[in-house]
Amino acid sequence: MPASPTRADIDHAARLLRAGRLVAFPTETVYGLGANALNPAAVARIYAVKGRPPTSPLIVHVASIRMAQSLVTSWPDSAERLARRFWPGPLTLVLPKQAAIPAIVTANLPTVGLRLPAHPVANALIRAAGIPLAAPSANRFTELSPTTAEHVRKSLGNDVDFILDGGPCQVGIESTVLSLAGPQPVLLRPGGISRRDLESIVGPVETAESPADGAHSAPGMHPRHYSPRTKLLLISDGILPEQGQGIYLQHTRPPHQHVSEVRQMPNFADEYAAALYRQLHEADAGNYDWIAVDLPPAAPEWEAVLDRLRRAAFKSP
Repeated sequence: MPASPTRADIDHAARLLRAGRLVAFPTETVYGLGANALNPAAVARIYAVKGRPPTSPLIVHVASIRMAQSLVTSWPDSAERLARRFWPGPLTLVLPKQAAIPAIVTANLPTVGLRLPAHPVANALIRAAGIPLAAPSANRFTELSPTTAEHVRKSLGNDVDFILDGGPCQVGIESTVLSLAGPQPVLLRPGGISRRDLESIVGPVETAESPADGAHSAPGMHPRHYSPRTKLLLISDGILPEQGQGIYLQHTRPPHQHVSEVRQMPNFADEYAAALYRQLHEADAGNYDWIAVDLPPAAPEWEAVLDRLRRAAFKSP
């Protein structure tokens, strides 16, 4: 399918969604695996295809602020200001949900995450379908998120009913998730909108604690997530494993010893984020024993990238 879907492609995908089927579609962050957010059986297929635990809620994608308001019981001034500033864009707002949102979408929580994506194909699809779309990343649970249609095909194969190819994703990592359900804004997941940008609109933002048992407040909060199949190592001194063949994703520090392949990563956080999953997908396909990543600095603008790298490298004890 071309990287610019036709009107007929979008209308076909919209009909599938209204019929309870699954459609993968591009957003500016990553490709989503979409289903009718108001149809519990369709949403259940998302969980089944991804192998996603029921404790991990889904983000609901909307076509307008008005559609978002229709799905929540409260739309505070802070939500209005953030939506006016950052929507369409990579920001998910968590708010108390209307009863129309099935419990399966929200992991039985009383809140729902809402986002208005900036990608024109995503917007056209939601408008054509006329329904909000529950859509996590279009990949198997805990694996690398897809930033191209080909990544979706390799991960999900025939388990998705249709794939809209909108070309490579521009932001490259998942949306920022901010809860406005309590008295203070809480950052549940760093992402395409920085903490600094959020605080310029709503003031101080708290950080969520890592969840223990039970439902997670947002997607992407599992210790292991966004992981390539190849072992991922985080390196801060350029010293690499002596055993096996590997690839080194260099930021500023060159490797201290010979390595099979070195790839230079971008210097700026937003450009690094846009390239990260693509580079990890390519490295994962290289039959290496390990992927070593030269860690970027622990600076505010790198918060989202470091979150993804640490979860990708996490290994259960």
